Amino acid sequence: MNADSQPDLSRTQGILAWIERGGNRLPDPVVIFLYGIIAMITISLLAAATGIFALHPTQVDAAGNALVIQAESLLSADNIRRLLVEMPKTFTSFHPLGYVLVVMLGAGVAERAGLLGSAMSAAVRNVPKLLLTPAVALVGMLGNLAADAAYVVLIPLAGVIFAAAKRHPVAGIAAAFAGVSGGFSANLLPGQLDALLFGITESAAETILPTWDANVAGNAWFIVAMTVVFLPVIWYITDRVIEPRLTPMADAEDTEVAEESAQGLTVDERRGLKMAGLAVLGVVAVWVFLCVGPGTPLIDESAPPESRFNPLFQSLVAGFLVIFLAAGWAYGAAAGTVKNHRDLVAMMRDAMGDMAYYLVLSFAAAHFVAMFNWSNLGLIFAIHGADVLESSGLPDVALMATIILFAAVLNLFIGSASAKWALLAPVLVPMLMLLGLSPEMSTAAYRVGDSATNIITPLMPYFPLVLVFAQRWQKDFGLGSLVATMLPYSVFLLLAGLLLTVIWVFLGLPLGPLATVEFSMP
Repeated sequence: MNADSQPDLSRTQGILAWIERGGNRLPDPVVIFLYGIIAMITISLLAAATGIFALHPTQVDAAGNALVIQAESLLSADNIRRLLVEMPKTFTSFHPLGYVLVVMLGAGVAERAGLLGSAMSAAVRNVPKLLLTPAVALVGMLGNLAADAAYVVLIPLAGVIFAAAKRHPVAGIAAAFAGVSGGFSANLLPGQLDALLFGITESAAETILPTWDANVAGNAWFIVAMTVVFLPVIWYITDRVIEPRLTPMADAEDTEVAEESAQGLTVDERRGLKMAGLAVLGVVAVWVFLCVGPGTPLIDESAPPESRFNPLFQSLVAGFLVIFLAAGWAYGAAAGTVKNHRDLVAMMRDAMGDMAYYLVLSFAAAHFVAMFNWSNLGLIFAIHGADVLESSGLPDVALMATIILFAAVLNLFIGSASAKWALLAPVLVPMLMLLGLSPEMSTAAYRVGDSATNIITPLMPYFPLVLVFAQRWQKDFGLGSLVATMLPYSVFLLLAGLLLTVIWVFLGLPLGPLATVEFSMP
């Protein structure tokens, strides 16, 4: 990339630098969550005192009337009791925590045994630097088939890949984060998210048409198109906007590790990689057997078709633990970096030590998210927002665009894709069916908005973890740095997804097998 081909980045860098400086003046993320809890308590008091409420779209009371959702004061006796009595449960039931700790037990062994460094060195030695970004972005989007484990596995590995290729590791982390989270719904195959969302869609659609059955591949063609459209966006933003403005990595402590990983492999390392490869194949064979062997433990034969593979998808976190542990141990035993079981246990212990800051962040974040739910403010906001869309009278294309933008804004406050869709689908899906738009189309539009803003909201549970990954390479990389780095991805992925949806609706293209944009009552 020569100087003549560089775009004028002065204005863009000025805006991002302003965001970065402002964001880095903010307190530590742990303290921000605590401030957020204080602000939320105040708002909940005012909302409860003024009687703010919403009518639940699906639940009814004993008299058969719509259930009234009242704003709850977080200083009520019940909520104070819940906070103090359930504090351990609130922390340990925080959804991402188990995923992170389980996967990192295995990934820590693979990293400390030298497997990841050797594998990355072997992978990038002959790969042009130009192709690293699209490769990382594509793997990130495909990694969503592994559910939340993609955050823990792929994002830190991307930093190592870029560093080994003598590119800025934070740019690799950003590209992977954009692929995994900004392109959360993009993929080449339907996966766990499709089954989860379409299960909710089916329940909502049955209020209009009781015989409507979900098709887990109902967005298959659409998510493939998202992958094709998002890939060049992430590639361009990474190479032409983000990496040029990052602080040079000279004198960074971990560059020596990256440089060593880029060297030619020794005989022991090559032997270790072969043994690790055999270990991976062995674990994969076990998982295949659990899918096709007696009893099919990972396939629920008694479940509806759209849910039969859920046990397999849900087992992938454990699968990553076993793969990394087995491959790391096999590599270390062959390369001489793991002498006995005590070395293995020590590596797992050290991996948990690296997660200490994330545990502190998770404690604060878990209580912020839980208390937000206790106040009912998120539910009330979602219901009233959906009501506005229902009464807007917008044409199809404008309505889809509005839903995308609404989901993108709501995603800044409620991170869970399934939780938001469970709130919105009971209103949006029947409404759009009555307007002649299929449940598959409403689900696709929601997915576009849901993913684009994941990468700029600190309320996203894995946001603090990505910050920790970046700080490993650049110690002064703060919250503002991460937001400023990811903001261009968020804006352009949202615009690209919005344009894709508008074209899709306008042309009436099929969203997947037997899934159309239009809907008509039989």
